[in-house]
Amino acid sequence: MKQFLFPSVIAAALCGCMGNQNQNASDTASAKTEPALTLSWKTDTIFTGSESALYDASADVIYISSGNTASGEKDNDGFISVVNTDGTIRDLKWVEGNLHAPKGMALLNGKLYVTDIDAVKVIDVTTAAIEKTIPVENAVFLNDMATDGKQLYFSDSRGGIIYSLNVGGEYAAINSESKGVNGLECHNGQLYSLDGEGLKKFSTDGNYTPEIINAEVTGGDGLVILNDTTFVASRWHGEIFFIRGSETTVLLDTQAEKSNTADIGFVSGKNLVIVPTFLKNEVAAYQLSF
Repeated sequence: MKQFLFPSVIAAALCGCMGNQNQNASDTASAKTEPALTLSWKTDTIFTGSESALYDASADVIYISSGNTASGEKDNDGFISVVNTDGTIRDLKWVEGNLHAPKGMALLNGKLYVTDIDAVKVIDVTTAAIEKTIPVENAVFLNDMATDGKQLYFSDSRGGIIYSLNVGGEYAAINSESKGVNGLECHNGQLYSLDGEGLKKFSTDGNYTPEIINAEVTGGDGLVILNDTTFVASRWHGEIFFIRGSETTVLLDTQAEKSNTADIGFVSGKNLVIVPTFLKNEVAAYQLSF
């Protein structure tokens, strides 16, 4: 004998199936990996005032800027090191001389651009020679650098200014209201910054209008962008944060050890966060899971 299912029975069955799908989706969302950092390696204390780390994917090496124990003095003790991604030192003083307190770095067209108090130094990567010095008028304390692949950006922390810089050496202030600005990074052609108000992204219409997207990590130093909504940011005093959407998590706190977390870098293929420890004179690498 044929059996007929009434509409109410069918609806109940469908609701049950949808309920299971919704539950499965909820379980998947709740099972997402909590972000964490695990120490992978740490160097000896050979980096005097290690300030910034930058990964060069084309050479699979990390550049480290050091010589920042007197971070505002022109004392000619700055140097750039080349470190392998396993923590071994390839060349401790790859570039030295005519460097005082080198900080932020960015790579563009085979050149390594480095901020150095009141100037930008341009280093030819092939020859490891400083081929140009770009003085920045009225600069107070130049700090981080970034590039969108076409031009460069650098910050003056004490001046509260963000500059753009073209490959011809011409620069211009694009934002003069970024109090305490430090960390800069670019993602998909868009500029991001860390300053006294938090994490900001800037419009791409040429006006560089800022929008605060996270107000918890104020006074940040280094910035890594994993995707449009996921970031890793450091504070110099010894904190590293994971920002995912509206959630902010403390990944690392080394303030008790007086180990700084300065301008961090990131080795994308290995998910390594590279941490210059500044006054500890070390460089540490942490495996990131998220």
